[in-house]
Amino acid sequence: MHSPQIVVTHGPHRASASRLTIFAHLFGILAFILMLVWLLHYRGGIEYDSYDGSRVFNVHPFLMFCGFIFLSGEAKMVYKTVQARHIVQKVVHLILQLAAFVLGVIGICAVFKFHDMAKIEDVYSLHSWIGIATISLFALQWLVGLLTYMVPQTAMTRKTLLPWHICGGRTLLYMSIAAALTGLIEKATFMSLRHSREARLLNFLGLSILLFGIFVDLSVALARYV
Repeated sequence: MHSPQIVVTHGPHRASASRLTIFAHLFGILAFILMLVWLLHYRGGIEYDSYDGSRVFNVHPFLMFCGFIFLSGEAKMVYKTVQARHIVQKVVHLILQLAAFVLGVIGICAVFKFHDMAKIEDVYSLHSWIGIATISLFALQWLVGLLTYMVPQTAMTRKTLLPWHICGGRTLLYMSIAAALTGLIEKATFMSLRHSREARLLNFLGLSILLFGIFVDLSVALARYV
């Protein structure tokens, strides 16, 4: 007498993960638009080589979200959004993460340049501590991922490191979100924003960034069931 076999279907998880990536893209695009409205309409524009310190500073939030956080999130979802062979997905993931890192470094250079122009001390706030830690660990994560998954390694090595790689990426996502939100709070405090349209816009921007990160993470969490 044969024992009944239990067949596990991953259809619901696949459908859920696909819907979550859609929500992630929607909130990411919304945050992108709100960031541009804030920096172009309220803060005077974005220009790295400007003699106006505020325009130089504006490069920092723009690249840290629209470059670093957004591209990093897209890289995490690439296994759901790019319909191609696994090796192609890995290459796209690697390139997007590298682009995110490069733009993040430029964004950090912009705020250091602004601090030099305004004679402000560097790396004194919680925001800056989280940000520096995030970009540093991100570089380490990218390098380890390159050496583990893009150069010849044993299957056992890759299998052993995969959970750590995934958890590390998810942790860095939330660290970058924390850096972004503390940065917005810090900027709003410096500008003494209270009940104004700009203050409300910053609140919606922060919520959009947070929801983008949450839906990216949920899509990655569900991907293990697909």
